[in-house]
Amino acid sequence: MKLRQLLLGTMLMTAAGLSAQDNVITVQTAKPGAPVQPTMYGIFFEDINFAADGGLYAELVKNRSFEFTPDHLLGWQAFGKVEIKNDGPFDKNPHYARLRSTGHGDWWTGLVNEGFFGIGVERDKEYRFSVYARVPEGKTQMLRVQLIEPYTNEEHQEFTSADVKVTSRDWQKYTVVLKSSKTVDKAQLRLFLCDENGRSGSGMMDVEHVSLFPVDTWMGHENGMRKDLAQALADMKPGIFRFPGGCIVEGVTLENRYNWKNSVGPVENRPLNKNRWECTFNYRYYPDYFQSYGLGFYEFFLLSEEIGSEPLPVLNVGMACQFQNNDRAHAPATVEGLQEYIDDCNDLIEFANGSTDTKWGKLRADMGHPKPFNMKFLGIGNEQWGEPYFKRVKIVADAVRKAHPEIKIIGTSGPDAEGHNFEIGWEAMKRQKADLVDEHFYRPISWFQNEWQRYDKYDRKGPKVFAGEYACHDRGKKYNHAGASIYEAAFMTGLERNADIVHMATYAPLFSHVDGWQWRPDMIWYDNLRVACSASYWVQALFAQNKGTNVLPVKNSNFPQKGEDGVLASAVWDKDKQEVIVKVANTCNEQKSVNIVLEGVKKISSASVITLDLSQYDQENTVDNPHLIEPKESKVESISPQGGNAIALNLPAKSFYVYKIKK
Repeated sequence: MKLRQLLLGTMLMTAAGLSAQDNVITVQTAKPGAPVQPTMYGIFFEDINFAADGGLYAELVKNRSFEFTPDHLLGWQAFGKVEIKNDGPFDKNPHYARLRSTGHGDWWTGLVNEGFFGIGVERDKEYRFSVYARVPEGKTQMLRVQLIEPYTNEEHQEFTSADVKVTSRDWQKYTVVLKSSKTVDKAQLRLFLCDENGRSGSGMMDVEHVSLFPVDTWMGHENGMRKDLAQALADMKPGIFRFPGGCIVEGVTLENRYNWKNSVGPVENRPLNKNRWECTFNYRYYPDYFQSYGLGFYEFFLLSEEIGSEPLPVLNVGMACQFQNNDRAHAPATVEGLQEYIDDCNDLIEFANGSTDTKWGKLRADMGHPKPFNMKFLGIGNEQWGEPYFKRVKIVADAVRKAHPEIKIIGTSGPDAEGHNFEIGWEAMKRQKADLVDEHFYRPISWFQNEWQRYDKYDRKGPKVFAGEYACHDRGKKYNHAGASIYEAAFMTGLERNADIVHMATYAPLFSHVDGWQWRPDMIWYDNLRVACSASYWVQALFAQNKGTNVLPVKNSNFPQKGEDGVLASAVWDKDKQEVIVKVANTCNEQKSVNIVLEGVKKISSASVITLDLSQYDQENTVDNPHLIEPKESKVESISPQGGNAIALNLPAKSFYVYKIKK
């Protein structure tokens, strides 16, 4: 139903005039309940689907330090005389490319970088090229830098270029800004070795850490984030930001785990790590999927601060991925050998919160942030289960609590949302007095229909809940279609009604490149130049932007039974805005008559409504059509002359409404 039709059919009335056949949502406004945590709704980042390199991290050059293995030129096309050497200026990234002249004026030496599914550039935008280079023989050489359109029918492949003069025998950083003359979504970067006159000439040059960034990154950071993707996160107003994963926290092996200490310090000397998602699915296989660590823990903390969310890092507990190691947790650290993992936790707290006269606090300051990041939460282990995890997490968590009792510890109930491992996981976390327990559920629609009241009967005396990874899909339809998103909205009303026990919730995965995904559904899709926020994104955003400050008790006269569709609702009071916010989702295939009654209110002075139409089951937002499903907000004009404390509406099929009501 169009918004105009909705407004014509919506009116405010007294409670006495309601029909017994209506779905009556009674909100007790005089009895504000549990506080809604500022962390209630947030985001979960994992480097899957090219979410970091090729996604949020704005670097446009793939394999910029020639460290990919076993082919150090993966992502590059070499021509002329090119040799890979391994005695470079950065001990953790020792490889570099040596370019030698061919000795013939018409034969060139150089490199072409393909980027991440191409390099996206926009007309009149500026791009900062940088390289560490030297001329070992001391003879000045030129590096011609070109942006090219390799498969164009135009006369020139090159559409933007600049020259970098390299004069020193010693390694130095050289920078030049290129202004693109056109918009190209799949450009490439080409480098030619030239003499001072621009000819192939004779000579030699070494190049390392070849980089190309948009000048206009998020907040202008040189080692920055892609602006449109970071802005999409900020617009959600997330309360919590969990990073860096996910399964990459575990790694396929412990050596392959995400090591936060490798992700801080000078970006050119952060060692490469093989991304564990490269090898997970052979039916969507990307042998060039690595982690440059350019998007590291400093950048995560900084981004979290800038978008207004609490940082929630998750660290390894001494176990690699149990799924990929046949439930044996490949070469787990011995219980006696956990000191390294304890140190990782305590050193991270020092990096985030320590004074500048500590080792790790000084590094944070040297990187540009003398003030602490004020980290409050720490996840220990990801999606592990059984005694191997319970034993290790207790040792690590106890040591962290002893050193930092102010930090809240988050444990996990494993990869399942029910069953034996889930139950013993919760019991173990209760015994160990975890502050929160991380639950994961990627489930079909039928599961969500059966879990409307999941948290209504949870033990209020134990740990709080972190719904850390969840998404809804239909069987055979694992993509972000509207028909699944309405069930996420309906389920989240249950999270909100139980905000006394549920303190955090983050949809996952967060990002996905349209040309490089391994897993779906995902919240935000993008190509090299465009972004599409899914219907699931808008569901999450509407909850996060309207979370209020306190839960209001809600009674639903026709609450759906397990396995059934129906109308579900939650309500909050926002003491700062002096608003009652009511969220109502209709998962049915037909319109429903709904009456929202505000007990304790004599008269509603004004109201606005945000509508999200999810009725077209197969519709989804794409980079070609990113605005197909979006919320619409309008003031409710048809207020009854007599006043009243109720809103009556015909709630369309498969729709989600947010009412913001002034008392």
